[in-house]
Amino acid sequence: MTTSDRRTTEWTVRGTDREEYGEAARVIGEALLVGEDPDTVLERVRPIHDFEGYERVRVAVDDTGGTERVIGSTNHFPFEMHLPGGLRPVAGVTGVGVWPTYRRRGVLSSLMRRQLADLHEVGGRYAALWASEGAIYGRFGYGPAVAETEAWVERPHAALRPDAPRDPDLTVHLAHSSEVRADLEAVHGEVVRTRLGQISRTAPWWDRALRDKPEERGGKGRQLAVVVRGPRGPVGYALYRTTGKWESGGPQGTLHVQEVRATVPAAWTLLYEHLLDRDLIARIEFEFMAVDDPLVHLLANPDRLVREIFTSLWVRLVDVPGALAERTYTAPVETVLAVTDRYAPWNAGTWSLKAGLEGARVEATDAAPDVSLDVAHLGAAYLGRTTLTGYAAAGLATEHTPGALARLDAALYRPDAAFNGVIF
Repeated sequence: MTTSDRRTTEWTVRGTDREEYGEAARVIGEALLVGEDPDTVLERVRPIHDFEGYERVRVAVDDTGGTERVIGSTNHFPFEMHLPGGLRPVAGVTGVGVWPTYRRRGVLSSLMRRQLADLHEVGGRYAALWASEGAIYGRFGYGPAVAETEAWVERPHAALRPDAPRDPDLTVHLAHSSEVRADLEAVHGEVVRTRLGQISRTAPWWDRALRDKPEERGGKGRQLAVVVRGPRGPVGYALYRTTGKWESGGPQGTLHVQEVRATVPAAWTLLYEHLLDRDLIARIEFEFMAVDDPLVHLLANPDRLVREIFTSLWVRLVDVPGALAERTYTAPVETVLAVTDRYAPWNAGTWSLKAGLEGARVEATDAAPDVSLDVAHLGAAYLGRTTLTGYAAAGLATEHTPGALARLDAALYRPDAAFNGVIF
C-alpha cells in the first residue's frame, strides 16, 4: 500500500471464502502487529477456520480502479458460553482489523455494523470479544463485563493453609498433555456447565490449546498436564510449562501455568500443591486467573500472590429484550429502561422489564423510563459484576426514579465472578 491509499475511496463489505481468507489474515496480522510471517500465522489458524467455516467472515474491499483489495476484516466463532441462565449461543468476535492506511475512514464501523445486522438476522442475542484496545469497542455497544487477573507468587511464600480440603480417594497424575486429552475434555466439559463465562471447546479448539510444537514454545519446556482423578474419573487438571534457570544462588526456574480447572474443592488443593511445589522452581506464574480463584483463599499468606487485574471479555447485547428476558435474576425487579443503540437500531427504545426468581418478561412500552442508558452499559452489567450505579455516578447513565439503578444492580448481581481465560 502507498500514500495514495489515503485518497477518498469506495469500499464494499461482503463475504469471502477460504481462498481469499489469506488476504484477510494479512490485514489482521498487520493491524494487530503480529510479528510472525503471515503464512506461518495462517498455517496455525487454518484448522479452526476450516472447521468453523468462512461464511461468518466479512471483508471490506477497496474496489476503486477496477482492482479489488481487502482493506478490513471481521469474523466471529459460533460459541456456546455459560451465561446467567445457562449455556447460550454467543458470537465470539475475532479477526477484526483494518489496513493501516485506511484507518479513521469508517471501514471498521461499516464492518461492525454489518456483523451486528448479520447476527440479528439469524436470531443472535449475544456477542463477546477480547479487545486489543478497549477504547475501540464501547462505541459499537460492547461493555467491559469480565475482569480477570495475571498472577505470580514466589515459591518460598506459596504454602497452602494446613486446613485446605483433602480427599484420600483422589490421586495425582503427571503426563504430557496429549496423553491425557480425554481427561482434560471431561473436566472442562463439566466446568463449562457450572462456571460463568466458560466456553465449550470443539476438537480444533482443543488442538489449539494443546498445540506443542517445539518451535512455538518460546524457550519453555513441553506442555505438561497434571490430572486429579477420583473413583468416578477425572475431577481436575492443570496445564503448564517450565523454564529452567540456574544462578550462583541456586536454581531459579519458573513454572508457567496455562490453565487450571477443577470440579471439587479437594482437587484444587492437590493441583495447587503440585504447581506450587515443583523442585528447582523459584516462581510460579499464572497466565489467566479468575478474580475469585480458590488459590486466593487456599494460600496461607494470600498477600504474597501478586495479581494484576485486567478486562478480558467485552459483551454486546445484540437483542436487548431477548437477552434480558432469558437471563436469571437474584432479586425481583420491575423497571422501565430507555436504551440507546447507534449500531443496532432494533434495540433502541423503551423497554419494560419485570423479573423475579421464576423468570422475566420484557416488552416495548410508552411508559416514562426509570433509567436511561446505552446498550454498552447493559452488556457490561449482564454477567453480574459491573454495576450500573457506577455508570450513573460517572454521568454516563441517568436515573429518573430514585433507587431504580440500585434495585436493578441487585437483581443482576452474581456472587460468582465470570471467568473465560481463553483469548479467541
